[in-house]
Amino acid sequence: MFPVVLSLLSSALLILSSPVDFEVCPLGQFPCGNLSVCLAQPKHCNGQQDCPNGADEENCVDNSGWPHLFDAFMKTRSQEPKECMLDVYPDVCYCEGWKVNCNNKNLQHVPAVSSNITALELNSNGLISLHSDLFVRYRHLERLHLENNSIEMISKRTFSGLFSLRKLFLSQNRISSLKAGLFTDLSSLEWLILDENRITSLRQKSFEGLKSLFFLSLLNNSLEHLPKTSLCFEMPRLNWLELEGNRISSLSSSTFKNCTSLTVLALRRNYLSAIEDGTFSSMHQLIDLDLSLNKIRDLPPSLFHNLHNVRQLNISNNPLTHVYEDQFDSFINLQSLSMEEVEIPNISIRTFRFLTNLSHIYFKRFEYCTYSPNVRSCKPNTDGISSFENLLANIILRVFVWVVAFAICFGNVFVICLRSCVASENEHHTMAIKSLCCADCLMGVYLFFIGAFDVKYCGEYNRHAHIWMESLSCQLIGSLALLSTEVSVMMLTYMTLEKYVCIVFPFHHYRAGRKRTLCSLTSIWALGFVLALAPFCDRRTFGNFYGRNGVCFPLHSEQVERPGARCYSTGIFLGLNLLAFILIVFSYSSMFYSIQKTAKSARQTTFDLEVSVAKRFFFIVFTDAMCWIPIFLLKILSLLQVHITGTLILWVVIFILPINSALNPILYTITTSTFQERLRVCVHFRCMDNH
Repeated sequence: MFPVVLSLLSSALLILSSPVDFEVCPLGQFPCGNLSVCLAQPKHCNGQQDCPNGADEENCVDNSGWPHLFDAFMKTRSQEPKECMLDVYPDVCYCEGWKVNCNNKNLQHVPAVSSNITALELNSNGLISLHSDLFVRYRHLERLHLENNSIEMISKRTFSGLFSLRKLFLSQNRISSLKAGLFTDLSSLEWLILDENRITSLRQKSFEGLKSLFFLSLLNNSLEHLPKTSLCFEMPRLNWLELEGNRISSLSSSTFKNCTSLTVLALRRNYLSAIEDGTFSSMHQLIDLDLSLNKIRDLPPSLFHNLHNVRQLNISNNPLTHVYEDQFDSFINLQSLSMEEVEIPNISIRTFRFLTNLSHIYFKRFEYCTYSPNVRSCKPNTDGISSFENLLANIILRVFVWVVAFAICFGNVFVICLRSCVASENEHHTMAIKSLCCADCLMGVYLFFIGAFDVKYCGEYNRHAHIWMESLSCQLIGSLALLSTEVSVMMLTYMTLEKYVCIVFPFHHYRAGRKRTLCSLTSIWALGFVLALAPFCDRRTFGNFYGRNGVCFPLHSEQVERPGARCYSTGIFLGLNLLAFILIVFSYSSMFYSIQKTAKSARQTTFDLEVSVAKRFFFIVFTDAMCWIPIFLLKILSLLQVHITGTLILWVVIFILPINSALNPILYTITTSTFQERLRVCVHFRCMDNH
């Protein structure tokens, strides 16, 4: 009865899954139900009704494959009377019709019941062993539940005589092996559930006699090897095989030979690294194949060639190095394809061209959706940084990027002009300030470029996302941002150390001359260029260093990122920049302490100016901390493989990272009393000259 029901359900799925006619709409757009209106891929299943008839928000749930039918299979309709029809059963148990429920009764042995029983439930008791001929009297027993006990030993003849048994549940016990001939008498068995035991290996004769077995589940055991001969040799009607959560490392071409009735095969959460070509060649009826969360690096090009009836394929969370262009050509009826957390460096439209019935696809990167324009629902819609429509997903930051860019550029250019017009006693310090402003100004230029490309791709960013991140433009503006960041950090450190020497050691005769200052500034810029351009020199080591996201900034480390790139970015952000931050904090703390100490003992007024400078030290260190501590924490969390949302990275790059670039002109020039005084004098003399 059960196989017949499932066969009907399978046929229903085949009939109901008819191909969608995309000819009425251009590529990447889909019709609104039976209307002639076409809608772009991103607008389907986005939570908003865009079609006049609301068809874009219908059938959004992915019901491909068979897992969603599991609960329905577990529920059997009972036509039996509710009054007990048995003469013998334990008083502590509950009887209804020909069924006895002894769940959670702390039983140490299987109790005696009437021989005409049809269902016996002994879940959550204290059973440890099952001896021979234990159930031999129960020739009418159809369902036996022995779940959540402590069963370790099962005699070879424990289930002898159970010729009518259809379902046997042995989950959550301590079974370590299945003896040969254990199920010999279970000729009618359709369901065998052995989840969460300690089974390490399977022998061919373990399943001898299970000619009618339909469903076999070995979820969360310790299986390391499958029989070298076909699993289906003893179980020709096997339809559903659940092997999730084991330790299987390889599959040979003979493992599933002659498994022509298999429709569901779940190998999720194993240690699979090698699958021989031809492993699935006999599975002509397979509907659902799950190979996710394994260690597969390569799928043979013809591995799926005979799987024409597959509706759902899941290869997510595997370290695949590439996907062949014709890898999925045989999946003419595929409706759902999951490739989450899979990098596809060679992705192309050709890879998904023949998947005409595909309705749901799941990628690691939303920009991959560009290459599957014939799929109605593609996830994810965003990486938190960018979205289907825009390079910058957050509308606030789309506006804010222009404001920050303008503030940075205007402030720094203004200071450069003022410093050039207003004479200063310390010419060398002015040179350093101008150099710092130039570095900070580059951050504003970077943000202007990001804003400009956001406007350029407005409404259709997903069509250009992959090309944009691989483009030379992205690489160059990313290197511009890194150049600005690193030169600014090194320049602030240099200026801090110069002031540290002057204040902490006031009687020291060291003063940087013009030549020494030019040499220092040139060295800082040279080192900045080296750091920014180094990733261009070796593509094998760094990969696409700047093109890991839409804003082209290499802040976040990913597990699949090249080791060289990860080490390099870590060395910059947690090495060079952290060291610079510590030096700045230490120097200003020492200067503040030295000034306070000198001000108490000295009577000279020469230190009054330095005391006023000391009041600004807190704000300088505070702004540095605001900028860099979140970045340090973000980098540490990414190295610890803590999930970091793209939205957080976007806020850091657009708002937090440019803080210093925007505030440095204010802190180091506009708010200084010396500069204000000289500006006042300069303006006064200009006014006098005009009169």
